[in-house]
Amino acid sequence: MGGSARNPGVLEGDDAPGQRLSQRMLDITGDRGVLKDVIREGTGDLVTPDASVLVKYSGYLEHMDKPFDSNCFRKTPRLMKLGEDITLWGMELGLLSMRRGELARFLFKPTYAYGTLGCPPLIPPNTTVLFEIELLDFLDSAESDKFCALSAEQQDQFPLQKVLKVATTEREFGNYLFRQNRFYDAKVRYKRALLLLHRRLAPPEEQHLVEAAKLLVLLNLSFAYLKLDRPAMALRYGEQALIIDQKNAKALFRCGQACLLLTEYQQARDFLVRAQKEQPFNHDINNELKKLASYYRDYTDREKEMCHRMFAPCADGAPVGEN
Repeated sequence: MGGSARNPGVLEGDDAPGQRLSQRMLDITGDRGVLKDVIREGTGDLVTPDASVLVKYSGYLEHMDKPFDSNCFRKTPRLMKLGEDITLWGMELGLLSMRRGELARFLFKPTYAYGTLGCPPLIPPNTTVLFEIELLDFLDSAESDKFCALSAEQQDQFPLQKVLKVATTEREFGNYLFRQNRFYDAKVRYKRALLLLHRRLAPPEEQHLVEAAKLLVLLNLSFAYLKLDRPAMALRYGEQALIIDQKNAKALFRCGQACLLLTEYQQARDFLVRAQKEQPFNHDINNELKKLASYYRDYTDREKEMCHRMFAPCADGAPVGEN
């Protein structure tokens, strides 16, 4: 998970566990129950209450070389909601002090960790634990869920920036689900975002902001439907994206992929050639054109074989199908 060169599991100090380490750490609870040492600064806003967080973490006991708890072995960490999936009070408080990209080391006193009983057999009673936490990202799902539950009339009372923020959150949730190969759930989130943007009437000077947000959602919807093996819907949303930006290489590429799956070879070629014109050195586009050429050759070979069989001479010398 990164971190400093020192063994994070060694809580320095002679008189008490972590004493020397704790002296230079920030007290974020006011009672020195949760202490923090920033290893790498983050950027942007602090984590909001009720957010869903994407984190890597490792927990250590004093003088341990290996963590007693870690999710760093996962290729993609699970999205966890504060107040539900985070069980350590200290970790939740620590996360609320963090920004995206931040890597920090925390000391949790027993009250903020495993209490007077500990967690046998791994955690002894009254144990101070050290955690290294990296905040990869967070999404403010509570704000989005509350806003989406409002009526259209109530939503219209909020400024455009609020709608754009909620739509962005829905799209980012969809992106996370997409990366987890949960394409149907991702599609649902993308559609929620698109509905918000479709319903909002923006003044002319701000309409470009809505269109830019729509474009991103439409591209993602097209991709999600390709993954769901529904090329007709993928083509539909790809073409909607092209209404906003007729030269968008991703939209042209998605439409080309969809047409190829639909065996609309000429239409697929038209889309892919236009995409290639926008991005001549894009490997995905060029490879898709090669795939199209291969599929089309197989298609024409089958057509020729079918025609040959239809009009080949029969045993009596008359062509097949002749009366």
